[in-house]
Amino acid sequence: MLAFLVRRLLTLALTAWLATLVVFAVLEAIPGDPALVMLGTSAQPEAVAALRAQMGLDRPWPVRYAGWVGGMLHGDFGTSLTYARPVAGLVADRLAITLPLAGLALLLSAGIAIPLGLFAAGRQGRAGDWAVMAFGQMGIAVPGFWFAILLILLFSVRLGWFSAGGFPGWEAGAAPALKALLLPAVALALPEAAILARITRTAALDTLREEYVRTAVAKGLPRRVVLRRHVLPNALIPVATILGLQFSFLVAGAVVVENVFTLPGLGRLLYQAIGQHDLIVVQSVVVLLAVTVVAVNALVDIACAAIDPRPRVTA
Repeated sequence: MLAFLVRRLLTLALTAWLATLVVFAVLEAIPGDPALVMLGTSAQPEAVAALRAQMGLDRPWPVRYAGWVGGMLHGDFGTSLTYARPVAGLVADRLAITLPLAGLALLLSAGIAIPLGLFAAGRQGRAGDWAVMAFGQMGIAVPGFWFAILLILLFSVRLGWFSAGGFPGWEAGAAPALKALLLPAVALALPEAAILARITRTAALDTLREEYVRTAVAKGLPRRVVLRRHVLPNALIPVATILGLQFSFLVAGAVVVENVFTLPGLGRLLYQAIGQHDLIVVQSVVVLLAVTVVAVNALVDIACAAIDPRPRVTA
C-alpha cells in the first residue's frame, strides 16, 4: 500500500507541474501584448511600458514562470490588475459559492441517479428500463447550459418561483443562498446524473448475476429487498468512484452555468478575467481547476485501493 501511495502522490505532483507548464505556455503563445490590450491602442508608450513592468512582461519567460510557480507554492498567486487584490483572496471568496454549488449538484446527481439505476436494473428489458436509458441518452446529449436556460424559462420566467440569477450572499441566510443555488445545481446535476444512472444500472446488473444474489432470490426474498440489501452495497463501489470524479468535473464545469445564472463564483471570475485580459487571474484559476481535478482523481484511486486492494497489483 505504501508503494502504491507514493506512486500516486508522485504522479499527482508531476501532473500538477505539467498543468502549470501547459497553462503558462498557452497564454504565452496568445498573440498580442496584454498590457496594450488592457490600456487600449491609444495608450501612451510610457504607460504601456510601466504596465508591462508591473505585470512582469519585461522579464524573460523562464524567470516569470519560476516566479509564478514559486509564488503559488508559498500561497502567493499574485495580484489581480483588474481588482487590485491578491488573487488568493479573490479565489477564496469565489470558492465560497462554487464549492457549495458543486456539492449540492453532486448530492442531487446521486439522489437522482442511484434510485433510477437500481430501478432500471430491476426491470431490465421492460418499459421502466427503456425510460431510464432514454433519460440517460438525453442527459448526455444536452449540455448543462441548455438545461440552465430551460430551468430559467420555466421556474423563473413562467412560474416565478426562483430568481433568474444573482446570489444574495451567505450573510443573508442559508435558506436564500441555497435557493439561489438550487436551479444552477440542478442544471449541473442532470447531465452527471444521466451518466451515473447508466453506470449504476450496469453495476447493479453485474451484481445481480452473482451467485449470492441468485441464492437470495431462490430463498424467496422480495426483489426490492434483494436490490436494497445485496445489490446496492456492492454496486456502490464503482458508483462511488464516479461520484468522486464527478465532483471535480462539477467544480470545473461550473464556468458556463455560473455565467448563465450570473453567480459570482470561480467560473464567473475566470470568464471575467479572460474578457479583461487579467492573465494573473486566468493562470491561477485554470491551474487551480486542473490541480483540483488531478487531486480528486488521485484521492479516488487511493480510496478505492484502500477498499479493494486488487487495483494495487497492476497500478
